Amino acid sequence: MDFIRKNLLVIVAFVLGWAVGLFIFGWWLTPVEYVWTANATPNDLAPQYQAQYINTTAIAFAQTNNPQVVTNAFNGWSDPYTAICAAIPTAPDQATMNTYNQMAMIVSNGQDCSTAVIPTPVPGGDGQTTAPPAEEGGGNGLIILLIIVLIVLAVGIILVLRMRSSVSDDEGPSTYYDMPEAGPISTEEVNAIPLARFPSNYTYGRDNFDDSHSIENTNGDFLGECGVGIAESIGSDSPKNVTAFEVWLFDKNDIRTVTKVIMSDHAFYDDAIKAKLAPKGEPVLASEGEVIVLETAALIINAEIKEMRYGEGGSLPPQSYFETFTIELSAWAKSSNAAPMAEVQAQDDDLLAY
Repeated sequence: MDFIRKNLLVIVAFVLGWAVGLFIFGWWLTPVEYVWTANATPNDLAPQYQAQYINTTAIAFAQTNNPQVVTNAFNGWSDPYTAICAAIPTAPDQATMNTYNQMAMIVSNGQDCSTAVIPTPVPGGDGQTTAPPAEEGGGNGLIILLIIVLIVLAVGIILVLRMRSSVSDDEGPSTYYDMPEAGPISTEEVNAIPLARFPSNYTYGRDNFDDSHSIENTNGDFLGECGVGIAESIGSDSPKNVTAFEVWLFDKNDIRTVTKVIMSDHAFYDDAIKAKLAPKGEPVLASEGEVIVLETAALIINAEIKEMRYGEGGSLPPQSYFETFTIELSAWAKSSNAAPMAEVQAQDDDLLAY
């Protein structure tokens, strides 16, 4: 969901571009036209190839002097008379022109080319007759409509950008439900600013459980990181039988990372496991509702165990590994101006008392 919210504009632009390309260009302005040519005839050839076909027919007719050759050659033509007469200017000699004229009389029942209406040739190409271009009034209307649609889409995108920018400026990078609900538990009296809270949930079989979170202030400045992951497992089974988790806090202004190890009941009272995990951090017995405090010079983390359940069965000791484990990390920043504000308030109180 975060990916969709962050890339909403890109997704909308992609969908609009796809719709314009498919429906407007692909199906409306420039649709694909399929032409079936399985039963094509010489009548379907380009003008220059028609002229070659007519010339070949004229040669055959001149050699055989058989009208049936002409009749068979132009069977299926829509207008063989006009095509033959239009090819006369391309004939190589006068004898061929006369043959063309005879062929025209055969296909038209005695009418020669003297009365034929030949389309006016358009200069260019091979001297063949070219039909005048079609009217483009309808095409211009579609182009104008497309331009209007694109302008409307552009205006809509600009408005969406402005609205998102305005909402971002008003709300800031964090929302209310991301903030801790209460003040922090700390080792000392401090004035703290709530930053964020991060829930993490482990279930049996999640062997790569290692949640880490970046800690930032309301201006988006990086302050540090915190997280929780698997510290130790027991037995050789797969998936792992997790018997301890480690929760940690890194402060960019501090030279150390604070870590505490949350142990199962069996691990906490097992001297060998406890000694093995001692270098990782202070041991804490896992208990539902327990709040583990991690604190640096500038940050406070309260890690509250929301829910936990031990696994049952098998050859392992009771209460030795976790079936489920839910923990929530709440982050605060220690306020550096807490003391000066207190002094100012005390001075105001003195003045009012006077």
